[in-house]
Amino acid sequence: MHIAVIGSGYVGLVTGACFAEFGVDVTCVDVDAEKIGRLALGKTTIYEPGLDQLVKKNLQAGRLRFTTDSQSAIEQSLVIFLAVGTPPAADGSADLSYVEEAARKIAEHMDSYKVVATKSTVPVGTGKHLMSLIRDHQPKPVDFSVVSNPEFLREGAAISDFMRPDRVVIGGSDEGAIAIMRDLYRPLYLIETPFVITSLEGAELIKYAANAFLATKISFVNEIANLCEKVGCDVHEVARAIGMDRRIGSKFLHPGPGFGGSCFPKDTLALSAIARQFSSPTRIVDAVIEVNYQQRLAMVPKIENLVGGLSGKRIAVLGLAFKPETDDMRDAPSVDIIRGLVERGAKVSAYDPVAREEARKVLPEIEYADDEYQAATGSDALVFMTEWNQFRALDMERIRGLMKVPRIADLRNIYEPTDMREMGFQYVGVGR
Repeated sequence: MHIAVIGSGYVGLVTGACFAEFGVDVTCVDVDAEKIGRLALGKTTIYEPGLDQLVKKNLQAGRLRFTTDSQSAIEQSLVIFLAVGTPPAADGSADLSYVEEAARKIAEHMDSYKVVATKSTVPVGTGKHLMSLIRDHQPKPVDFSVVSNPEFLREGAAISDFMRPDRVVIGGSDEGAIAIMRDLYRPLYLIETPFVITSLEGAELIKYAANAFLATKISFVNEIANLCEKVGCDVHEVARAIGMDRRIGSKFLHPGPGFGGSCFPKDTLALSAIARQFSSPTRIVDAVIEVNYQQRLAMVPKIENLVGGLSGKRIAVLGLAFKPETDDMRDAPSVDIIRGLVERGAKVSAYDPVAREEARKVLPEIEYADDEYQAATGSDALVFMTEWNQFRALDMERIRGLMKVPRIADLRNIYEPTDMREMGFQYVGVGR
């Protein structure tokens, strides 16, 4: 089978490389000629563990190709995945302009039966909208089907999530198209992956509902963490105990500065917008969005109280990406928090193992260190922003000696408060 993946960003590139690893012939399409040129040479444009090797391996095997020529890719493919961006519009709803542009190209070049599969996270009703859009832009009538096949990829673990997923969701009403999609995912039957076959609308909503629920758990534990600080207990003990209840589970009960990235902030806003469109209030989701926003704001006074005023203070920040094992700075809590520090007169020196170049694009006003110890040198406080593994076992005696004043704001609760205080640090965490 030959497939095309339109959009070679995070989702599109991982999808294309992983299907190629399954033995499928894959053509990845993008309008960015520079990006395609780099990818054709085996140079990935995003940081994702293991992706470099996967792309190079399948390029060499001839199963993976990159092009700006959408016509040839569409004509030779049976299944065409839409993996373009759906950024938030001003009102929080998903901007479908890239999806619609890709659908018009498919319509223009469709010369035989195709299955158009949406990988992009799109609002409920998009699948049926695309059916009409494609029909309206076909030069001559050609049979096709539209299915929804949402992705559930965690940045930093995307390849594993694709190869060993919790489930595969396929939404559509055409049994032939669903059979083709099942065939495409045939390697996953060997590991007994559950398949959920549902309607277009069901598949579209499943993606939003899953992300909104995970975001809810994060905002919930952050509210509990803030209460723990007030009453004088440790949120880790509370979270551990409630997570032992199998109805709740321990995942995503980790307090911090709030969620970020390309999915949770965008998808909660979009789900809220969808609900307004259908006059079906999402009060819990709306509260999750507000709690997350307030959690970010609360981190700045936490740091300010630790140092006794920020004006003229030097603050070291470790970690910039919204989570470990990625260079993604989209909606990262670090951006709002660092800007808040700078606005109050602080000087910031930051270090991140892989996100420095991406961070420069959104935070050009701060200094960037070459490692953790350089960032800490001469600082009035050290802020742990992202829980990279290499930050978990730093030489804290050395760190203390390099700092102007030994203070730690541990926004990810990486270290134990008692241990840090015994070493001579003033320490604050989240909910501890």
